Amino acid sequence: MRSFSCRVCGSPLYFENSVCVSCGTALAYSRAEHDIVPLDETGTYADAAGFLWHVCANLNLSGCTWLTATPGGLCFSCGLTRTRPNDADVEGVAELPIAERAKRQLIVELDRLGFPLISRDEDPARGLSFDLLSSSDTAVVTGHDSGVVTIDLAEGDAAHREHVRDSLDEAYRTMLGHFRHEVGHYFDWLLVDDARRGEYRRLFGDETADYQASIDRHYASGAPEGWGDSFISAYATMHPFEDFAETWAHYLHICDTVETAAAYGLISVDPIDWQMPFRQLVTDVWVPLSTALNMINRSMGKDDLYPFVIAAPVLDKLEFVASLRPPRSAP
Repeated sequence: MRSFSCRVCGSPLYFENSVCVSCGTALAYSRAEHDIVPLDETGTYADAAGFLWHVCANLNLSGCTWLTATPGGLCFSCGLTRTRPNDADVEGVAELPIAERAKRQLIVELDRLGFPLISRDEDPARGLSFDLLSSSDTAVVTGHDSGVVTIDLAEGDAAHREHVRDSLDEAYRTMLGHFRHEVGHYFDWLLVDDARRGEYRRLFGDETADYQASIDRHYASGAPEGWGDSFISAYATMHPFEDFAETWAHYLHICDTVETAAAYGLISVDPIDWQMPFRQLVTDVWVPLSTALNMINRSMGKDDLYPFVIAAPVLDKLEFVASLRPPRSAP
C-alpha cells in the first residue's frame, strides 16, 4: 500500500481515513486518481475536469470511503458485491466491514499492478463478483466459480480464524489472504490461455486432474513428505488450481508489502515500476526484507510476519504469475 497525505494540510493518512484528524477535512478515496481526496462542504469532490464525485452509499454500512459518480450510488468496489447479509442478520452485517475493507485493498493493488477488473454488469460471462455470506445460520464454503468469489464473513473474526488456522495446521490465515487466494482462481481462469498452458502444466501440474478426488486425498493423507521443496504451502499440494492460487496470493503479498516498505522509506525499490526482473526482486529485495520483518516481529514476541520459505521451484511459479501482469503503458 502506498502512503497517503492530506491535500489540505499535508498530514499523513491511513487508507481508510474519512476525516483528516489534523485539520478535520472530510476525505474520500478516488479510484480514478488512486489517491485520497478532500470533500467540499456538500460532501462531494470536483476533479480537474470539473466532474462531481460523491461518497459511496455504503459509508455507514461497511465504512466504505470510496467515491462514486452517482449520487446515492455504490462505488466500484461495493458494486462488485453481488450478495451480502440481509439487514436483519445482525451478526452478518457486523462482520461485513472487515471483508469489504480487505476487498478494497485488493482492488487498489490490482489496479496498481494493471490487472483487468471487469464487473459482471460489464461482462456477465467473464466479469468478477463477490458473494460475502454470513455463516451464522448456514455453512458457507469460501471459493471461486466462473468469476464469482464466495467469502465466509466469519473469517473476519480473529478467534474463529485462529481456530480454523490451528485445526488445519496452517502457517498463515487472514481475510485479505482469502481474497487474494480466491481472486487467484479467477485470474487463472481469465488469463491462462492455451498459449501458456504447457508452461502452466510444467510448473503447477495437470489442472484436469479430478478436483474432488484431490480434495479427498489431501484431507485424508495431508501434504506429501518434502512438500516444502516444491510448494509455497501444504495446501498448494492439493491440486494445480490450488497451487496457482496460493502462488498468486503470495505474489500479491510480496508486491503489496514491498510497495508499503518503499512508501515508508524502508527500501528504495518501487515495486510497481521496478526495472529488475521479478525473480531478482524476490531474491534481492523480498527475502532480505521479509527476514528483517520476521526478526522485528520476534523482537516484539510475535510470530514471524512471513512464515514461508521460497524454494527454487516456487520462485519459478512466482515468476510465471508475475509474467501474467499486463505490460506497463509507455509514459
